[in-house]
Amino acid sequence: MPEAPKLPPPATLPRVESDAAPEDHRKALEFIEDVTANADGVQRRVLLEILSQNAPAKYLHRHGLSGRFASDPEAFKRLIPLVTYEEIQPDILRIAQGDTSHILCGRPISEFLTSSGTSGGERKLMPTIEEELDRRSLLYSLLMPVMSQFVRGLDKGRGMYLLFVKSEARTPGGLVARPVLTSYYKSRHFLNRPADPYNLYTSPNETILCQDSYQSMYAQLLCGLLHRSDVLRVGAVFASGFIRAIRFLEKHWSRLCRDIRTGELDHEITDRAVREAVGRVLRPEAELADLIEAECSRKSWQGIIPRLWPNTKYVDVIVTGAMAQYIPTLDFYSNGLPLTCTMYASSECYFGLNLQPLSKPDDVAYTLIPTMAYFEFLPVPSASCCKSTDFDHRDLVDLVDVKLGQEYELVVTTFAGKSSSIRLYRYRVGDVLRVAGFKNKAPQFKFIRRKNVALSIDSDKTDEVELHAAVSAAVSHLEPFGASLVEYTSYADTRSIPGHYVLYWELREEPGTTTVPASVFEDCCLAVEERLNSVYRQGRVCDKSIGPLEIRMVEEGTFDKMMDFALSQGASINQYKAPRCVRAGPVVELLDARVRSNFFSPKCPKWAPGNKKWSKLLDAAN
Repeated sequence: MPEAPKLPPPATLPRVESDAAPEDHRKALEFIEDVTANADGVQRRVLLEILSQNAPAKYLHRHGLSGRFASDPEAFKRLIPLVTYEEIQPDILRIAQGDTSHILCGRPISEFLTSSGTSGGERKLMPTIEEELDRRSLLYSLLMPVMSQFVRGLDKGRGMYLLFVKSEARTPGGLVARPVLTSYYKSRHFLNRPADPYNLYTSPNETILCQDSYQSMYAQLLCGLLHRSDVLRVGAVFASGFIRAIRFLEKHWSRLCRDIRTGELDHEITDRAVREAVGRVLRPEAELADLIEAECSRKSWQGIIPRLWPNTKYVDVIVTGAMAQYIPTLDFYSNGLPLTCTMYASSECYFGLNLQPLSKPDDVAYTLIPTMAYFEFLPVPSASCCKSTDFDHRDLVDLVDVKLGQEYELVVTTFAGKSSSIRLYRYRVGDVLRVAGFKNKAPQFKFIRRKNVALSIDSDKTDEVELHAAVSAAVSHLEPFGASLVEYTSYADTRSIPGHYVLYWELREEPGTTTVPASVFEDCCLAVEERLNSVYRQGRVCDKSIGPLEIRMVEEGTFDKMMDFALSQGASINQYKAPRCVRAGPVVELLDARVRSNFFSPKCPKWAPGNKKWSKLLDAAN
């Protein structure tokens, strides 16, 4: 296959000369160059090692990959099927229950990573081992060498990264289950990381590890303000989290200024480790407090980031996929500072890097690093294509054989360092990617969408089936009043902070019936939330990253007007159906113009971490 053209670096983003980079940065860049230039050979070695290490796995034997075929890559491609999480969930639940036999891999595991996707309403469990962190840490170690090609002087200050841990649980088998970032922040790779001038943070480890989200946010922002003049870059994992931090600052800046002025930490911060860590940097600084107060008390918060942290060179957050809806808000607060999306990763696997980190969000393309996993791609047909969408493993395309401009669903067989760990064999991640170019032989992909995700505010993912079931359960509250739901759609409203789900409902009310009380519509809001998945409910209850669900009642005939608009834009009247989710733009404006009343969920839905949810899944599996 002839080498495809590489993406050229943007002309407006000159690179730092290579001889200015430290030795470890040069080695990292050489590594990227080598593995992308030899992507096909690297991928073959990765698959061979995965198969060799996992020859005892019962899953492989079940599909005929044993004996003389045990380590045969061609037999793997011929025999092993494509799978979704639901298809391997029974095997994973056996491990969660304490089965230590070689079910999916060659050795026992150390913990479960919980993904933001769900199955049966609960987070997916991804078993892993300690050595997997080595591979994830490798990808982190490549970030600053890449960024330093475009931004000078990053070793002369600090990064104000707002990082948080989330709650943990234990499976019935006694293994801890926690989000992948919580696992990383609590690991030796993060806590015992070597001193590096390119990776100094304003937040002490103790503030990151504090499980009280209020105390953690307060302390991290305070430390960020204390290091104001040293901050060269700011960020969080997701755009939604960083905007939530700015909103927190809007609410609490006067308290933070008081702490800085007096040199005394607010009494509501009760975590002893946090108080000790902040105490090491907090001193009375009246001049700094006056400066912050002057900026925060201004009428407009436009440009608040460079006003408070004047040396900031860029904002490091994920703004691809569902996070793109936050770009206008980030631009407002940052006065248009570059928004960098540096890495592409998930709970299942860390995938690759953005080698042009200062490119505009619409142009972000991630280069998959061939050592991270064995990658395959399932072609996604265009809307006009008449080919069947019933694909199987015979349709998969290797990493180096994808075509420029074609969309694919990502499929991974995971790989994890020196010793065996849990393997996901030909696992459909659910991400749809488009080939945007190549770095040597390694393709660069634009993230297009998550399959089947209708709504997302933070790390939550709600699909149409789940949303419809929740709405169907809620409308039963209307039956005693003779009201019924004619049609509905939904919208992820990120104009508020935090963002929240909005449902547009058009009702039919029988003549002579009692008007539906406002309290009943509030009950409907809560009923919908109670039926949504645990990731959504955790965001509402614990993380406070999602606001109360809202129902907006629209005038009779609104959905007919929405259909008229769609037809005016070229939709077919024979194929039109009301969308279950809409995006910001003319359709939302049409809906909002016809709202006659609105209602919010009166309280948070039920959510609690613990073993019961895993037991529930295990009972269902058995």
